[in-house]
Amino acid sequence: MTLAQHIDLSRSTDITPDGGDYETVRQVIEMLTLDYQSQPSLETIAERLGQSPTQLQKTFTRWAGLSPKAFLQAVTLDHAKRLLGREELPLLETSLELGLSGPGRLHDLFVTHEAMSPGEWKARGAGLTIRYGYHASPFGVALVMATDRGLAGLAFADVGGEQACFDDMACRWPNACFVEDQLATAPYAARVFDPARWSSDEPLRVVLIGSDFQVRVWESLLSIPLGKAVTYSDIAAKIGQPTASRAVGAAVGRNPISFVVPCHRALGKSGALTGYHWGLTRKRAMLGWEQGRV
Repeated sequence: MTLAQHIDLSRSTDITPDGGDYETVRQVIEMLTLDYQSQPSLETIAERLGQSPTQLQKTFTRWAGLSPKAFLQAVTLDHAKRLLGREELPLLETSLELGLSGPGRLHDLFVTHEAMSPGEWKARGAGLTIRYGYHASPFGVALVMATDRGLAGLAFADVGGEQACFDDMACRWPNACFVEDQLATAPYAARVFDPARWSSDEPLRVVLIGSDFQVRVWESLLSIPLGKAVTYSDIAAKIGQPTASRAVGAAVGRNPISFVVPCHRALGKSGALTGYHWGLTRKRAMLGWEQGRV
């Protein structure tokens, strides 16, 4: 993630270059971006700027849209993926390079943000057990996949197409261990397709396993309300990549948790339904099913 993808102060009509709040936010961003390895606390940052932690938290959150801690986590996460991916550092060395106490802390950071470990992200599922089962749904046969941390996959097939559906999903994490287990996946199927059990009091835990860009697109999809739809360009703008509509479309098509992460609510620029990985007929059925519950 780049700094611009998290905050673009120049676009806010309420902030002026000479404002005291602007200067405070600018200094905090600069400090967290350059000094992320020391993992400075809110109290440390506030002391350096001569402000109270409470006031600094309020000011930064109001202008930036996220807390100093959340911004630091995003910066750290970006560097973690660079070190684990392009530079292929071992997990312990990556943790120490980032100024974290060890792999456990790095694991917590990834789990908090993406419900996945950095090792799983780098190894394409190696060491990860994914249980799966086929269940009846309003949209055909549903292939449900789950890890011990939550729902990791939801796909659809017509009768007779179950194996092809599984192969499509399994190739996303080729090094994972897949275990057929209807009993383990049945509770997820029961909750997903029963609106009476949709509750913020008991949120469904989902495990997004993908690249940084894909995860940001999928997180954006989760914010689309029931009965609404957005375009790929809307999503691109929301994640800070306004020229990446085509890449957003590709990421939407690779969404591993269909329906729950509502990629069916993403439309083409003209408002056309465009394609859908599990078929346009199924996409129309999902949109119609949801409209009946708005």
